[in-house]
Amino acid sequence: MRASLIQIAVDPDESVNSRRERAASLIAAQRGADLVVLPELWPVGAFAYTAFADEAEPLRGPTHDIMAKAAADAGVWLHAGSFVERADDGTLYNTSLVFTPEGERAAVYRKIHRFGFDQGEAVMMGAGEELVTVALPRTTLGLATCYDLRFPEMFRGLVDAGAETLIVAAGWPERRRAHWTLLARARAVENQSYVLAVGTAGTHAGIQQAGHSIVVDPWGEVLAEAGADEEVLSVEFDPAKVAATREQFPALKDRRLGPALPGAGK
Repeated sequence: MRASLIQIAVDPDESVNSRRERAASLIAAQRGADLVVLPELWPVGAFAYTAFADEAEPLRGPTHDIMAKAAADAGVWLHAGSFVERADDGTLYNTSLVFTPEGERAAVYRKIHRFGFDQGEAVMMGAGEELVTVALPRTTLGLATCYDLRFPEMFRGLVDAGAETLIVAAGWPERRRAHWTLLARARAVENQSYVLAVGTAGTHAGIQQAGHSIVVDPWGEVLAEAGADEEVLSVEFDPAKVAATREQFPALKDRRLGPALPGAGK
């Protein structure tokens, strides 16, 4: 499979509408890829808390529709990153969308772990309650967003639900970039899964973003890593390596706490 991680820059001088159109153009340029992934809250910026309420959209809003069309135009599976969703009851969510190559919505994931320590996202947004996986023709995706990366039990749950490729859409700050790389590799090793982690570039509300989107294989080897600026990170990976790794080194089968992975080690 070929995946393209679009490490889009968030510039406060660029309008949300312009960035939506620019993201669609970047997706269109990935025709021939199997999977395209965007980062967290790229329409507004992950740390631009004061803009969340003004830029919030219904689930089927402009970001949804532009991304659905972009997926269909490029003929790719698209993880469209996340945006600020305003639910029917008025609650805001950090919501990710996945579209099929035909532009049909395949999945919705509301971020479970909200960042902020009783500030920002943690008090402004509701928490998602459901783990979400998406079955592609050659692999099953498990969806996570940014701060989720620090909670290994969530990724165990995704693996128990069948995930083989873990997607992390993020707006990770530069000052904690070492954690980003370390945790992405750890989630890959402990779950014997691919990790495709894509962050934003640029500066959100004065917070410099880490960039450095990364693709890690089930043994923890880094297959590709971006720099700090906007770029598209493209990588070829073999989904069959997940099953081969779990058979060759069947550690998941030996779990004593929590459910064992069905079929591991067979």
